[in-house]
Amino acid sequence: NPKDVATSFYHFSKGMATLPSYETWDDFFTDFMTKKLVWGCYFEYLSEWNKYADEENIMTITYEELKENRALGVKNIAAFFGIPLTEEELQLVVERSSFQSMKKNSEKTHGTSGNIFFRKGGVSDWKNHFSEDQNEKMDKAFEEHVAGTKLGKKLKYDLYCKA
Repeated sequence: NPKDVATSFYHFSKGMATLPSYETWDDFFTDFMTKKLVWGCYFEYLSEWNKYADEENIMTITYEELKENRALGVKNIAAFFGIPLTEEELQLVVERSSFQSMKKNSEKTHGTSGNIFFRKGGVSDWKNHFSEDQNEKMDKAFEEHVAGTKLGKKLKYDLYCKA
């Protein structure tokens, strides 16, 4: 969900001392929508990746898909890489890849930045930040840049049908 991506970037930027920090969500949102973030424009990033979405060595999966059914996501990822998993191995991966498990181990895996990488792990936190106007602007940008693409259709399905 591009709205959750923006929300995550905002909190990530606030937590990382090496990145520009924003005093307000509104300041961040303006930079996000005008392509002024350190990593560039999210919609251009999606558009660029869309060029490769049909290649056999590319698999697309959304965070929302994994949140909805992590076991199925893990099975699909393992199959994509040609890795057979026993039921026991599948369950182990599912348990260890839960947000709660990764957050718990984040200091070991990511050092002092662990708490920045693993903040909430939910979906739809954007609703706590976006104004109605910002929501409309994001929807319009999504429609203009990626809605008609393969990735856009997948994201739109997750955004509107699963939320």
